[in-house]
Amino acid sequence: MLIRSRKHFVAGIVMVGSFFAVCIYLLFPMLHDNYGNRLTGLQFADSVFNSLAKGSSYFVPEVRKDIEAVNGKIVEVSVPLETRYSYGVIRVMETVGAEASYDKEGRLHFKGDLGAILNAATDVGNTLYFNEHKPIEEKYRMPALQVAKCWWSVLHPAVQELQRQGQVGYAKIVDVTLKKALEPGNNFYMIEITKVKEHIPLVVGMLVFYILYTLWYGFGIFQLFEGVGLSMHK
Repeated sequence: MLIRSRKHFVAGIVMVGSFFAVCIYLLFPMLHDNYGNRLTGLQFADSVFNSLAKGSSYFVPEVRKDIEAVNGKIVEVSVPLETRYSYGVIRVMETVGAEASYDKEGRLHFKGDLGAILNAATDVGNTLYFNEHKPIEEKYRMPALQVAKCWWSVLHPAVQELQRQGQVGYAKIVDVTLKKALEPGNNFYMIEITKVKEHIPLVVGMLVFYILYTLWYGFGIFQLFEGVGLSMHK
């Protein structure tokens, strides 16, 4: 290899080498979480940002207010359903006082108070959000996450069916309940809740490290190219 500038070439080797050294370090379990579990640097960063995302994803009070508009409103809907959820969906529906059965085509037909149904689904999402599961399992006699999947499997297709019936307002409230109550609870289950304002130094430090680490690699490559005579001039 033809080295035009030994100074720049060595600087580039050192910078790129140190970049990969840090990268390798981040792939080993050198850190710990609040429970003492060993984490790699990447897992630690992922855990931190998941916790921060969870801390800004609690919308249950707003969802409760939206549901008030459909309390006592009886809906009758027929939706397609995967066979694996058939038994569970019947149970969760009957638990909240709704009627549920299957027709000859294998579609689930349910009828009940939409407010009661959505409040029950919101309760499940809210309980899971705070990393609890026993209240759900005691009520439904099923694993908590399975209950959440059953509610999602029946309410998700119900959005389109209600729209077809012309009940666009009802469909919107069902969709809001799924996206802002049930899904956050299920997706963030067993993740710690962290507020950004409570960890500003950590967040700023991680972002600054990310920016500097990226620039370090870029300048390392630049120095290597400069060392072998590949450079840009006006």
